[in-house]
Amino acid sequence: MQTNSPFFRQPTPLRTVMLTVLAALLPGIAAYVWFFGAAILVQIALASATALAAEALMLSIRGKPVWISVTDGSALVTAWLVALTFPSIGPWWLVVVGTAMAIVVAKHLYGGLGQNPFNPAMVAFCLMIVAFPQLMSQWPRAGFTDFAAELSAIFGERRLDAIVMATPLDALRTGLHTAEAHATVSGLFGANATFGNVGGRGWEWIAGGYLLGGLWLMRRHVITWHLPFAFLATMALLAGTTALFSPDRFAGPLFHLLTGGAMLGAFFIVTDPVSGATTPRGKLIFAAGAGLLTWVIRVFGAFPDGIAFATLLMNICVPLIDMYTQPPVFGHKFGHEKDESP
Repeated sequence: MQTNSPFFRQPTPLRTVMLTVLAALLPGIAAYVWFFGAAILVQIALASATALAAEALMLSIRGKPVWISVTDGSALVTAWLVALTFPSIGPWWLVVVGTAMAIVVAKHLYGGLGQNPFNPAMVAFCLMIVAFPQLMSQWPRAGFTDFAAELSAIFGERRLDAIVMATPLDALRTGLHTAEAHATVSGLFGANATFGNVGGRGWEWIAGGYLLGGLWLMRRHVITWHLPFAFLATMALLAGTTALFSPDRFAGPLFHLLTGGAMLGAFFIVTDPVSGATTPRGKLIFAAGAGLLTWVIRVFGAFPDGIAFATLLMNICVPLIDMYTQPPVFGHKFGHEKDESP
């Protein structure tokens, strides 16, 4: 065994990285199934099949090797993220169309893997929530695990009275903006079964599953600490500061971190190596901006969760962020110092 320098680290194959990311999502998915039923597994299967078919079709049209790219796992990661951000009891065609848009429009029309400036899964979410806001707002209530009823909602007649409940973020936003009720955060938490101990009922455990998977990705050096830390710290700081001064009108940091897609966004969405910033300082700026915009949209915007829109807005800023956060070249004082030698 060689113990002296130079040391060379072999690059990790793309397939290994993608399979690791999929494995890291499993704790969150397991919690999702426990609290909201197995419908999410059906949506993941639909999204996966659509992603692989769309990937193969586009690669064939573009004259690229099909088998190698289809089996690298990148399309499956996009598919799983689409399924996990869409309602698990949405009609089957919703996740199919969304996944196809992610692969065809957001990925391959920009040149394929490594060329897309926007996160494909977040493009799909934004397109579909703008086009079908009602369907994208029909989430199952916690504790309802009747698989037959969920299958009927996905593939058959959509009788949702006993299934659907507002998400915690939507319930909080709607309640606080109802002028007649003069609602407070503590009052809503005590009166609405949507809320759990500190976050959304069931969503607290799902967030814990994503946190566990995200920490494992950091342990495996698939992602670095910069992006999750900056994203979560910014949201916690904003939520904590506003809740400190006005606790009746603003939810605290634990609610925002353990509800909705905060943990999924921190470890699996803003960490996208293609559409996100690449420099250490740039990662902190990028994720902090995404956290800021997410909190602003949640509290003041028209949509209950703003991670998708925040991510795409920060994707636009990536070239500028990377340009001004390049580390200095060895031997130079500043990263953009010009060579003034004759």
